[in-house]
Amino acid sequence: MGLRQFVSELLHYTANHVVNGIPFYSIRYFFYKRIYGIRIGQMTAVHMGQKLMTRGGIEIGDHSVINRDCTLDGRGGLTVGNNVSISPEVMILTAEHGVNSPTFAGVLGKVTIEDYVWIGSRAVILPGVRLGEGAVVAAGAVVRKDVPPYTIVGGVPAKVIGKRNQELIYELEYMRRFH
Repeated sequence: MGLRQFVSELLHYTANHVVNGIPFYSIRYFFYKRIYGIRIGQMTAVHMGQKLMTRGGIEIGDHSVINRDCTLDGRGGLTVGNNVSISPEVMILTAEHGVNSPTFAGVLGKVTIEDYVWIGSRAVILPGVRLGEGAVVAAGAVVRKDVPPYTIVGGVPAKVIGKRNQELIYELEYMRRFH
């Protein structure tokens, strides 16, 4: 193992086993922004326990909340809009293996989460998905296809189960002292 790979592995370990447990936003954010290259907007809350799959490749807008113990994969690119609520233990993946690849080749797919999206606990967002503005993903859903704006999806695989009000005007602020 070369020095560059060793440093990369050490930073990955530190992000997922040390930094994610620091109970103070300012210290955690310093590492996430300056060391790991994550862009985090104003009044955005990234709670403790996050698992990062890469350095960089992740952008989070203003007034969004990433609750505890989520997996954020930036390898293929991850963009989270403004006023997005991501519930605990959500997995957002941007890389997978080609199921029919004879070499088990990796495949990347950017995930885009637009403004006012709400993702329920333990949902899984697979590579290449776009969640349209105001979309809702029910708890435990597995999303493998794009979700149109203001659409509610649920199930495995996720299917349309309803529509959401389109007149959303709230600003999220969920900065807790020890989250």
